[in-house]
Amino acid sequence: MTEVELLTTFQDVAIVDEVTIIKDKASLWCRSLDQDLGSSESGGGEQAAMSAAAAASNVEFIRSRSDKREYRRVVLPNALECLLISDSDTDKAAACMEVGVGSFSDPEGLEGLAHFLEHMLFYASEKYPGENDYSKYMIEHGGYCDAYTYSETTTFFFYVNAANFEEALDRFAQFFIKPLMLQDAVLREIKAVDSGSCETLETKPKERGLDIRQELLKFYENYSANLMHLVVYGKESLDCIQSFVEHMFSDIKNTDQRSFKCPSQPLSEEHMQLVIKAIPISEGDYLNISWPVTPNIHFYKEGPSHYLSHLIEHEGEGSIFHIIKELGNLLRAHAMISEHMEDIIGLVFKYILLLKENGIHEWIYDELVAINETEFHYQDKVHPISYVTDIVTTMQSFPPEEWLVGASLPSKYAPNRINMILDELSAERVRILWESKKFEGTTDSVEPWYSTAYSVENVTPSMIQQWIQKAPTEKLCIPKPNIFIPKDLSLKEAHEKVKFPAILRKTPLSRLWYKPDMLFSTPKVHIVIDFHCPLTSHSPEAVISTSLFVDLLADYLNAYAYDAQIAGLFYSIYRTSAGFQVSVGGYNDKMRILLDAIMKHISNFEVKPNRFCALKETAVKDYQNFKFSQPYYQASNYLSLILEDQNWPWVEKLEALSKLEPDSLAKFIPHLLSKTFLECYIQGNIEPNDATSIVQEIEDTIFNTPKSVFKSMSPSQYLIRRVITLENELKCYHQIEGLNQKNENSSVVQHIQVHLDDALSNIKLQLFALIARQPAANQLRTIEQLGYIADLYVRSDRGVRALEIVIQSTVKRYVKSLIDSKLEKSKNLWEESDFYWAEIEAGTLQFDRGRSEVSLLRELKKEEFIEFFDQYIRIGAPQRKTLSVQVFGGKHLAEFKKAIAEADAPKTYRITDIFGFKRSRPLYRSLKGGPGRMTMD
Repeated sequence: MTEVELLTTFQDVAIVDEVTIIKDKASLWCRSLDQDLGSSESGGGEQAAMSAAAAASNVEFIRSRSDKREYRRVVLPNALECLLISDSDTDKAAACMEVGVGSFSDPEGLEGLAHFLEHMLFYASEKYPGENDYSKYMIEHGGYCDAYTYSETTTFFFYVNAANFEEALDRFAQFFIKPLMLQDAVLREIKAVDSGSCETLETKPKERGLDIRQELLKFYENYSANLMHLVVYGKESLDCIQSFVEHMFSDIKNTDQRSFKCPSQPLSEEHMQLVIKAIPISEGDYLNISWPVTPNIHFYKEGPSHYLSHLIEHEGEGSIFHIIKELGNLLRAHAMISEHMEDIIGLVFKYILLLKENGIHEWIYDELVAINETEFHYQDKVHPISYVTDIVTTMQSFPPEEWLVGASLPSKYAPNRINMILDELSAERVRILWESKKFEGTTDSVEPWYSTAYSVENVTPSMIQQWIQKAPTEKLCIPKPNIFIPKDLSLKEAHEKVKFPAILRKTPLSRLWYKPDMLFSTPKVHIVIDFHCPLTSHSPEAVISTSLFVDLLADYLNAYAYDAQIAGLFYSIYRTSAGFQVSVGGYNDKMRILLDAIMKHISNFEVKPNRFCALKETAVKDYQNFKFSQPYYQASNYLSLILEDQNWPWVEKLEALSKLEPDSLAKFIPHLLSKTFLECYIQGNIEPNDATSIVQEIEDTIFNTPKSVFKSMSPSQYLIRRVITLENELKCYHQIEGLNQKNENSSVVQHIQVHLDDALSNIKLQLFALIARQPAANQLRTIEQLGYIADLYVRSDRGVRALEIVIQSTVKRYVKSLIDSKLEKSKNLWEESDFYWAEIEAGTLQFDRGRSEVSLLRELKKEEFIEFFDQYIRIGAPQRKTLSVQVFGGKHLAEFKKAIAEADAPKTYRITDIFGFKRSRPLYRSLKGGPGRMTMD
């Protein structure tokens, strides 16, 4: 295992003695944790008194220079502390309530009660008694609602069309005033909330003679106004929003509850100097190194943890990350952690010693200050729901004037504070979590919830000292000055108003679409270079070869481009169905330096055998881990396999990957690139002549060098992946046994194919999905209790629209809602450019899609909509085309064997040969080409 992810996080939580099983990547994960041993000291009368005193004066909020919103802090008589935000430009309103009660407050023997209460508050209230009335209202009015339970807090939030904010906010307030929590709903939700809660919320309470509803009501008493923080974001004036809040939230009871406090130092000496060895579910080794340190919140203006995390997680030359990668170059991939864990831990400690010996560098701190200030003052405007959920997390820990900034702007250089934290990253305080399949048969403990096998061993400072002496040393160093920090943040003047992207330049090698920033006034640019290479997907071997080529490109760039990412530039390189794509964005000042480096790496690409082996091993494990993915994900994957041409089974791609060698990849790349066309899109703070010169330079770098393997592609070679057409009134289905029979869950994905991209049909299907989604989820998940995961949505495959229903187990107001969603303005440059690029990439070029579909919606008659439903969606509809993929988990193996033995019912077709079925079906036409569509000519 040689792939490395080095992530340094400094977190403020109350208890750190926990085992976290990391499953999401087959990679080495070295992570420093700043664990807060006293962040929960707030709450109760003292804070309420402080808040009340502060409410008497106006707050001067620290805010970004570009922020035009208005803010006000209000403390209600019940001690509920609120932040009001007025944004006259918004078309969505939002609110978020953070309650200082989380899973750490669960009563003993009733674990999961805090999360269960979170679910129950969505059901109904005394004022709005209709079951799921709250969620239904949000969906009907262009909104969304959700919540999450953390260890110390539970957070509820929603957004809705700005015009419907007052009533939505009133419904939201009733969560915290008079929720119903009826007995019948409680019993049903226990079944639906999560299979892991049944034991502690149903089985064991019954054994103890407890009434779970009464326990729930008792626990709800912890929801006291003095433990709550509210953020409200609306279009109205601050005075109007304040009147809403005072009227709706003043009835929340203040019972002067205390927030959770850790009774003592959570980590004593017996919890340190340990290595915890655990067996993961998926393939790959994982290493997590952590230390308890003084909470960062105590010194957030100095930011000592910010300084150290910047250095420890750095990925440039001389960093821990870079040296571990080079270590991997010298070793067989599978042996990376399993046989060299001691070297890696020794390297981490050796770098910490290097930082101590070299001392604290003020120029590094100044760089970080400059980067942070630029990021803060030129931050992109985000969706109101993202904004309110971010801000609410700062309200408990920071003074009101710093709620908008939190800990993101440290500015007081204090080397003594940095050295203090550095000293705490010692061998005497370390905790190590190491996950590996090699521990199978050697562990002596099993944790009760996920049945993870593990063992705990001591690791002494003398042992770590030996590992330090063995670790490589010669290349470790601190980063060099960052050349990507922007200096010129001026705005370019747009000489003419441009509403939509237009073709600025066209040659046989490329086409450039361009749009200047006319709306957001930000010194940023977004550039997309789409390499169309038709040989990308013609076989499993081509797919995995292209993927590995792209992975290697990103790997080669990482050490150089890491500084760019720190300084506010982002880039991505990924395979598409028709080639690969390079996307870069951020401050335009240093963008060309980064883009030039990327293009030179592409032009001069060569296969480095050592990195090839490392990345191949990671890719193999990723494919192997598909077996351990959730059944609904497997079902969706098989659905795509059936529907799309030039889509290949994961087992065939895994087999091709296993056989791929460096020399075969080296031979494939010139073949892949011998037919290439560049589709380019540039939007933002950039003038037309600069955009043109960028694409000209790319052409010169890619096509016009003596050794270039890139060749132009003729229009006749322009190939697009297409989708099969299902048959009217025929119910097609594919049944498979789940790949991981230890997972008891089964899943069904029901796919109803409707039409190729067409504005009128689009709005009818979207309208039906909007109307049906909440009732369908309620019926499938809550009433019939078919599974915790139940969803309904519109799916698009190469422009072929379909309705899709996913289940996994153990009209007038809707039209207005859909219209509002289509007229919703882009919040920032990236949202707008992503929309326009999607139209270019699909070939549809419907840049005014939202307004044109709104016009059709306003003319849509109820009779037309019903006719559409009767024609395509209703059971027995003459043009209903369905495909069902059913994955049978370990609990339903008998049902699977019975199902595959049964004969097909009338008008059904069992797919046993996927590729035989695909060959027998016609294909939808491509959206590229035809009237109003994009062509290569």
